[in-house]
Amino acid sequence: MIEGISIAEVGHFTLVLALVIAVVQSIAPMVGAARNDAALMGIAPATAIAQFLALLVSFAALTHAFVTSDFSVLNVASNSHSLKPMLYKVSGVWGNHEGSLLLWVTVLALFGALVAFFGRNLPPGLKARTLAVQALVSVGFLLFILLTSNPFERIFPAPLEGRDLNPLLQDPGLAFHPPMLYVGYVGLSISFSFAVAALIEGKVDAAWARYVRPWTLLAWAFLTGGIMLGSWWAYYELGWGGFWFWDPVENASFMPWLAATALLHSAIVVEKRDTLKSWTILLAIVGFSLSLIGTFLVRSGVLTSVHAFATDPERGVFILLLLVIAIGGSLALFAWRAPTLQGGGLFRPVSREGALVFNNLLLTTATATVFIGTLYPLFLEVTGGEKVSVGPPFYNLTFVPLMVPLLIAVGVGPLLSWKRADLWSAMSRLKIALAVVVVASGISLVFLHGDQGYAVIGLALAAWLVAASVTEFLQRAGMGRAAWSSIPGRMFGLPRSAWGTMLAHAGVGILVAGATGASLLTTEVITVMKTNDRIAVGPYSIELLGLEDVRGPNYMALRGNFIARNEGGDVVAILAPENRRYVASGQETTEASIETGAFSDLYVALGDPDGRGGITVRAYRKPFAPWLWYGSIVMVLGGFVSLSDRRLRIGAPKRSKPAAGPTGAAPAPAE
Repeated sequence: MIEGISIAEVGHFTLVLALVIAVVQSIAPMVGAARNDAALMGIAPATAIAQFLALLVSFAALTHAFVTSDFSVLNVASNSHSLKPMLYKVSGVWGNHEGSLLLWVTVLALFGALVAFFGRNLPPGLKARTLAVQALVSVGFLLFILLTSNPFERIFPAPLEGRDLNPLLQDPGLAFHPPMLYVGYVGLSISFSFAVAALIEGKVDAAWARYVRPWTLLAWAFLTGGIMLGSWWAYYELGWGGFWFWDPVENASFMPWLAATALLHSAIVVEKRDTLKSWTILLAIVGFSLSLIGTFLVRSGVLTSVHAFATDPERGVFILLLLVIAIGGSLALFAWRAPTLQGGGLFRPVSREGALVFNNLLLTTATATVFIGTLYPLFLEVTGGEKVSVGPPFYNLTFVPLMVPLLIAVGVGPLLSWKRADLWSAMSRLKIALAVVVVASGISLVFLHGDQGYAVIGLALAAWLVAASVTEFLQRAGMGRAAWSSIPGRMFGLPRSAWGTMLAHAGVGILVAGATGASLLTTEVITVMKTNDRIAVGPYSIELLGLEDVRGPNYMALRGNFIARNEGGDVVAILAPENRRYVASGQETTEASIETGAFSDLYVALGDPDGRGGITVRAYRKPFAPWLWYGSIVMVLGGFVSLSDRRLRIGAPKRSKPAAGPTGAAPAPAE
C-alpha cells in the first residue's frame, strides 16, 4: 500500500496515463511534421519515453501482485498459487491473456522509446511520423486492454488461494520464451511504423533503408531466439519427441519471421542499389501485419491451444477491428503512395540483386504457403464447411520444396557482384564447398546404407550452407589472393556485419542438419516396461531400474529411473523422466529425460501405467537433434554480431554536413 492506495491501483492508473500519453504522441508530432513545426515534432521523443515509463510502472505493479500473491486481483487469483516457485510466479504475469497483452504493449512502447533515445540523427519529420504511428498502434491495444482485458480488475472478497497457472506453462522454457518472442514479433512494429511514416512523407531512399535495417535485425534476432526456445520447450516437455508440429500458434510466430527475413535482404537492395523500394515497404507492412494476425489467432478464441489465452468472442471482435484498421489502413496508404516510389537501379537476373530478389520470391511464397495452411481450416469452419486438419504432410509437400532452391541460392548469392555477375565464376570460387558437399554426401550414403534418400539430401544441403558461408567469408579475408599466414589478421579486420552474415547463414545450415536428423533419422521404441526390463534403442540398451513417487514444490510425480549403456556395456546416461500431477489444479504433465551429446540425443518419456505393474515408455535416439539448438544459437549470435557493427548499430547513420566539392554535390551519409 502507498498511503492507502494499493500497488495494483497505481498500476491501473499508469495504464490509463499511458493511453493519454499515447493519444498525444499519435497526434501532435504528426501535425508538427505536416506543418514543419519543430516544437510539435519535438514532443514525439519525450512522449515515447514517458509512455514506456508509465507502462513499465504498470507492468511492475502487476508483477508485484503476482510475487506477493495478491489474490484480490482477479488476474492473480485466476493464474497463480502461493505454492508456486518464485520463477513461475513471475512468469505467471505473462502466462495469461491480460498479462501477456500488458507485456505486448510494453514491448511496443519500448521500441518507440528506443527510437526516441537512439534515433537522434533521424530526420525530424521521419522520426516524428514514425513515433506517431507507433503510438497509434499503442492507442488501439491500450483501449483493448482497458475496455476488455483489464489486468488489475479486483475481486471481493479475495480468495484465500489462487487457481494456479497452467502446469504446462510452469517451465523455464515458457518463462523465457514469451518475452523473447514478444520482443521479436512486436519489435517488427517499428519497421511497420518506419514504412508508414515513409509513405506519408513520400520518400524512400538508401538512408531510409539504413534506418530500418538495424531495427528489423534486432526484432529478427529475438524472434529467432523466441521460436527456438518454444521449439525446445515442446521437445522436452510434451513427451512426444518432436520439435515442430506446424501448429497454427507455432505458425503465428513463424510467418512474421519469414517476412522479416525477406525484409532484411530486400532492405539491402534499397540501400545499395536504390531499387525494390515499394516491395521493401510492403514487406515491412506485411511483417507486422502477420504479427497482428498471430495476436488475433491466439486471443480471439478461434484456436484452442496451450498458447491460446482468450475464449471471449467480444475480445476477438475487438482485435479483428484493430486488424482491419491497422492492416487495411496501411495497405490502402501503400496502394495510394506506392506508384510514386520509383526505383533507380537496374540489374541483370544473374547478380547480387537478382539473388536477393530470388530469395524474396521464395520466402514470400513460403510465407503465403504457411498462411494458407494456417487459415484455410479456420476459414472453412467459419463458412460452415467441414473441419479439416492441415498438418506436417501438407507442409512437407509444399514448404520444404521451396526451401531447397533457397538454401542452394544462399550459398551462391553473396559471391555474386552487384548489377551483373558471372554465375560460373561464382561457382568456381566455391570449389572447396562443393568438395565438402561431395564428401558429406558420400559419408551419409555409407552410414545410412542408401536407405534414407531425403536425409542424404538434407545433410548435403546443411554441409553446403556451412561450407559455402565459411568459404565466402574466407575469400573476403583474402583466401586465394594472400598468404595463408595473413588470413587470420584479415578476418579480424573484416566488418562485424560480415562475421554476422557468415554466422547466420552457417547457423541455418547447422539447423538444417539438426532438423534432418531429428525428423528422418530417429530411432523410436514405444513399449510397456516393468522393473529390470531392457529395450534396445539404436546402439544403446536402456534398462528400467524402478519407479518411485517424488514430491515437488507444488506437484506430486511418478519418476522412472533408467540406465543407458552402449554396445560395450558402459554406462552412458542415467535418465529420470517424470509424470507430474499438480496439487492445485489436478492437471498432469510429462517431463522427458534427455541425455544430450555432441551428435545425438537419447530421449526417454513415461506414458500411462498399464495396471499390471508396467508403464508405457517412449524412447528415442535422435541423431543431430542437438544441432537444432546449436544452429539457432549461432543464428541469433550472427544477428547480434551484425548489430554490433558501427554501420548497423541501432539508430541512424550520422548525416555529414554538405561540403563544397568540384561538383557541388553533398557527400553521402556517413557510415
